[in-house]
Amino acid sequence: MSEHKNPFLEPYGTPHDTVPFDRIRLEDFEEAFTEGIRRDNEQIEKTINNPEKPTFDNTIINTEEDEGYYDLLSRVSTVFFNLLSAETNDDMDALAQKIQPMLTQHSNDVRLNPKLFERIRYVHLHHRKLTAEEKRLLDNCYEGFVRSGALLDEAGKERLRQLTEEASMLSLQFSQNLLKEQKAFTLDITDEAQLDGLPETAREAAALAAKEQGKQGWLFTLDYPSYLPFMTYSTQRELRKQLFMARNTVCTHQNTENNLDICKRIVNLRREIAQLLGYKTYADYVLKHRMATNTRRVYRLLDDLIDAYKPTAIQERDEVRKLAHKDVEKMRPWDSGFYSHKLQMKKYNLDAEMLRPYFELKNVISGVFGLANRLYGITFKENKDIPVYHPDVKAYEVFDKDGSYLAVFYADFHPRKGKQGGAWMTQYQGQYIDKDGENVRPHVSVVMNLTKPTEDKPALLTLGEVETFLHEFGHSLHGMFANTRFESLSGTNVWWDFVELPSQFMENYAIEKEFLRTFAFHYKTGEPLPDELIRRIVKSRNFMAATACLRQVSLGLLDMAYYTKKDAFTDDIIPFEKKAWKKAILGEQLPDTCMTVQFSHIMAGGYAAGYYSYKWAEVLDADAFSVFKRHGIFDQQTAQRFRDEILSKGGTEHPMTLYKNFKGSEPTIDALLKRNGIKRKTN
Repeated sequence: MSEHKNPFLEPYGTPHDTVPFDRIRLEDFEEAFTEGIRRDNEQIEKTINNPEKPTFDNTIINTEEDEGYYDLLSRVSTVFFNLLSAETNDDMDALAQKIQPMLTQHSNDVRLNPKLFERIRYVHLHHRKLTAEEKRLLDNCYEGFVRSGALLDEAGKERLRQLTEEASMLSLQFSQNLLKEQKAFTLDITDEAQLDGLPETAREAAALAAKEQGKQGWLFTLDYPSYLPFMTYSTQRELRKQLFMARNTVCTHQNTENNLDICKRIVNLRREIAQLLGYKTYADYVLKHRMATNTRRVYRLLDDLIDAYKPTAIQERDEVRKLAHKDVEKMRPWDSGFYSHKLQMKKYNLDAEMLRPYFELKNVISGVFGLANRLYGITFKENKDIPVYHPDVKAYEVFDKDGSYLAVFYADFHPRKGKQGGAWMTQYQGQYIDKDGENVRPHVSVVMNLTKPTEDKPALLTLGEVETFLHEFGHSLHGMFANTRFESLSGTNVWWDFVELPSQFMENYAIEKEFLRTFAFHYKTGEPLPDELIRRIVKSRNFMAATACLRQVSLGLLDMAYYTKKDAFTDDIIPFEKKAWKKAILGEQLPDTCMTVQFSHIMAGGYAAGYYSYKWAEVLDADAFSVFKRHGIFDQQTAQRFRDEILSKGGTEHPMTLYKNFKGSEPTIDALLKRNGIKRKTN
């Protein structure tokens, strides 16, 4: 038996130098982290002890590399933290608790190194001829150090270290608590009568889930492919209530997974960090590097959306209530999905289960890949020689329209025990030009929680799940088409209120007949999705759209309420939450439910003071798709311009500059209102 070698410490020897998941052991991570930090420190010492005058090449380029873009520390960090979200276990979680402080301390050591910063500041003050991309990198590098405390005195730096180290650990704890709480709950049913109303797909999935856990009957979880069908179709009101309360009270119980105090502390830590760096609030700190630029513009967007959508949302609510009151005296939160579905059936004779048979996962994959081919000429080929971290994951080689290799694309489709909920795009290698002039191509990954296959049926998706796939695939195109010199400016390394444009743009295709015709075939008969169903899909597109908009706005208001605090946050989380988003909430607010404690985006996911970005980018995506609608939704010239001016450019220029280069003008809200069937109020 050969001696095990740490795969991170030697050439991978895999197709396209992809991560050798099949050779990685848990103990390899700590060794690689330690060695990566040592190498980083060694390179930094060389940089700061260089006797030559600081230049862009001998300081900024070196700093770009030292910050982890081409080196061991970056590679092992990327793999470890991606797996921590997609395929974790108790041992990984314990190791993360040990590794996180090491990494935060190292990051602070780099950013607060006075000799390194002096070299960077010298170059920033004295640089000569640089390309636009080099200037962008230099500005980002200098600003990054300043925003990380480089200008603070020694006492300030020491305080910043304490705050950032505590904040990083609490964010990690938040995520681990949430995963454990969500996966711990199951609704176990043994009486078949309690399945009344549930479609066959939901029953089969629940039976399989019970069997996998060695239980009798049917098992429902808080994962969306299990939770949503139950809340939509089950006639068992008390069971809907039980499931609803379980999902909406996670991490509020008196146990070790309670996140209430953690959230309060995270908010205060971030406020103190921002104020230490000279900002009034954490939102002010964040928005300096966002298209919105300031809190006033964020609130203007959210208030404009409330003004535009709330009247329609009230009408939508009243319609659902009117229908519900035929059965129940008072509609409760666990009734809304059930009666909304009934209303949709009444108005449009359409629901998710009618469409499922036409959205077999393998066909959806072909459809999404085919859309990318039709727009951009790229092709996908599964390569089973590329190692993956779980059997659910598929790995593809991506080739450009001229046949040249473009990227590696991983797709991870289904929920499982060690996987966070939701959907996201990430990457294992970013794009950049190396020292020898080679264009190093990216390895991107999308991770989702789509409906699983059962013993009798393949994975059959809802239209909403098709939209989720398109959304994350849009992010992946942003990564795959990256074509910049520096990795820190490539792909999705853009301002966060711009990053959702490519993803939300792709969602527009989900209801386009020309697109649906390419892949939506009945999984048994092969018959195409009938024209009549497509007509109903299009007609019902805006069903409850205003309500959905207000839901997103409410989350944006909640986010901003926390991060515009100037004084210490001492309120109780639950009542604070109810008050913060009240003007966008139309339904009943229950005293025990809480979103904050499971709001990963703003507590652990990088969207703090930035959740408004989804609505900001929705204005952009509707505006951009209107250009395609004018020229044809598959128009290759328009697509090439979108690729060249937005998808390939990453963060090399200001986002508005990129957008105007694509469209020729700034976006307006008009296309979004038109798409959602909302009429702007006139004075």
